Amino acid sequence: MNQPAADLASGPAIVDSHQHFWDISRFTYPWMPPGPGVLRRTYLPEDLLSEIRAAGVRQTVVVEALDCAEETRFLLELASCHPWIAGVVGWVDLTDPLVGRSLEKLAVNPKLVGIRHQVESEPDERWLIRPATLHGLGELAAFDLPFDFVVYPRHLKLISVVADEVPDLRMVLDHLGKPPIASKEMEPWQSEVNRISQIPRLMCKISGLVTEADSANPSTSALRPYVDHIVREFSSQRIMWGSDWPVCLKVASYSQVFQQARELLGGLGKVEEDAFWGGTARAFYRLKA
Repeated sequence: MNQPAADLASGPAIVDSHQHFWDISRFTYPWMPPGPGVLRRTYLPEDLLSEIRAAGVRQTVVVEALDCAEETRFLLELASCHPWIAGVVGWVDLTDPLVGRSLEKLAVNPKLVGIRHQVESEPDERWLIRPATLHGLGELAAFDLPFDFVVYPRHLKLISVVADEVPDLRMVLDHLGKPPIASKEMEPWQSEVNRISQIPRLMCKISGLVTEADSANPSTSALRPYVDHIVREFSSQRIMWGSDWPVCLKVASYSQVFQQARELLGGLGKVEEDAFWGGTARAFYRLKA
């Protein structure tokens, strides 16, 4: 049963650490499949509110869906109108020598809680460790803003380089690093996770899994080996839940993704559960109540 709006703030302190909004009348999203489909439509806060009410989610973090400064301003405007949008992970051009000035302008908005770049789409697989990129990540660390890694398994080895070169940067891995769930393969993803999990300031989002699985059968059992490995390597204090809505709608509804996470993380104790469902995200992104 859906919670009434007045009860949202008094429910469980659940944070959805990874969701999106987009407006196809305002922006062009190159990653969207061509032609009509569930993704090629506008998704705004009013489309999500009933879903988070039903799940008892108190706050969300909206993440950029387009490497574009104007889209970040659009998301910050939405956050200013909806208190339950606790933070925005936006975008800046990290390779711009003057990126510090861009961050200075954005950082005055308390709803800006992090930065992401769609590294997975970069033609240069070593984009993350270019000197210009590392300089930009250093500027990000100077503003104490974390970086979201959206990468494929082949990029995971670069995260250790970033950690060494920018020792003050707080970091989070989106979508477990997109393991090859559909093909049921574990390597080289598993070994790379073993290495990067040793970086104490790197967190991991349990998010975006159903779209990496076999779309005809995104079962809990198919996801479990990957989630269990992340929990073992990162510990329950360094993981957080994210719906990846509305991208998840290609395969599953918001409530299905939420319930699947409940099943996958059902063995956590009370302290670990509180961290996974909200505490880690609030601390990492410095979210205001």
